[in-house]
Amino acid sequence: MSETTVEFSPAATPLAEKLLDPALEIIARYPAGRGRSALLPLLHLVQTTEGHVSPAGVAFCAEILGINKAQVGAVATFYTMYKRRPTGEYLVSVCTNTLCNVLGGQQVYDELSEHLGVGHDETTTDGTITLEHAECLAACDYAPVVTVNYDFAIDQATPESTIGLVEQLRKGERPQPSRGGRICTLKEMQVQLAGFADDRIEAVADGPAGAPTLRGVTLAQEHGVSVPDFNLDTPITTTKPARDESAKAVKDAEPATSPLLPGRLPASRTAATTPPAEGRVTRAAKKAAGAVKAAAGAVTNRHAGEETGGEDVKDPETRTAEKRNPTMGEPDRTGDSQARTPAPSNAAEASGVAQTTPSGDGSPAGDARPAAADGSEEKK
Repeated sequence: MSETTVEFSPAATPLAEKLLDPALEIIARYPAGRGRSALLPLLHLVQTTEGHVSPAGVAFCAEILGINKAQVGAVATFYTMYKRRPTGEYLVSVCTNTLCNVLGGQQVYDELSEHLGVGHDETTTDGTITLEHAECLAACDYAPVVTVNYDFAIDQATPESTIGLVEQLRKGERPQPSRGGRICTLKEMQVQLAGFADDRIEAVADGPAGAPTLRGVTLAQEHGVSVPDFNLDTPITTTKPARDESAKAVKDAEPATSPLLPGRLPASRTAATTPPAEGRVTRAAKKAAGAVKAAAGAVTNRHAGEETGGEDVKDPETRTAEKRNPTMGEPDRTGDSQARTPAPSNAAEASGVAQTTPSGDGSPAGDARPAAADGSEEKK
């Protein structure tokens, strides 16, 4: 792809003049015909200039990749690292997930929010700080944690240490975190996320890992715990290891025959004339098949209305019909005009029956016409 093969719209042209060369470099990282896979880093590239994914950025990504803006928007709105409105120079994220919350993360967020006068995903009036609460920052051993532009800035944070940090940032200072690289701006971080090296000297951190990270190793050393025959210099195998014989599936046992024993046939002839003994796998398979067949038979019997094992397994419709007319000596008249009113089972039911006369025409009892004073039905 070259500059002459892309016709940019007026909306995308300003960004194309700034970002076309690095965008083509990103797309060239992918195989031919797979350029649309470059959308994620391209969105970060847009944020290096815009500070967020603007409508112009959406148009630029769509046109350079040959897709529509709806497809770009679907990705840009799915990931929270793509900001859809202008963001501050420093994105301060406070973890409020389970462990950080228990150790005070919510209090850190609440007091910082009050101090800055902004809520989640809001930016201070000077455009310096955007605050957000994060669900997890993947550093539970340092909880609660705070990041600035996705780099760890404060471990085991407190409201006081976090407020002190943001005040330094608002003054133009860039404090060095206890671990990780020196704090950078959001646009500088987007350069890294787009897949380009950050030329700043302080961009790459050095020094040892933090104590919580090494806690497991420290405890092992203190208590003399070690892995037997462990060698740090052991190369990592790149081929599939040989399968252990003990891990193979259990095979059916073969008959113990020997051509050297009198009265026994050779193994080859025995295998041809005598069925092999059943192994554990075969026995288990037959047992499972028998259980399935028995269960299927029980279901069949149940639908057929048969009784097995003393349990009533009649079809529900058959059982209901027998209860309506146990003797089967006369036609079932349940629900017709000759049916008798069932005897009430309690006082409340008796009172309701007394106040309602069955209609006698098959309509619901509540639709019956009120009785006249002489006991006959009132004429309409």
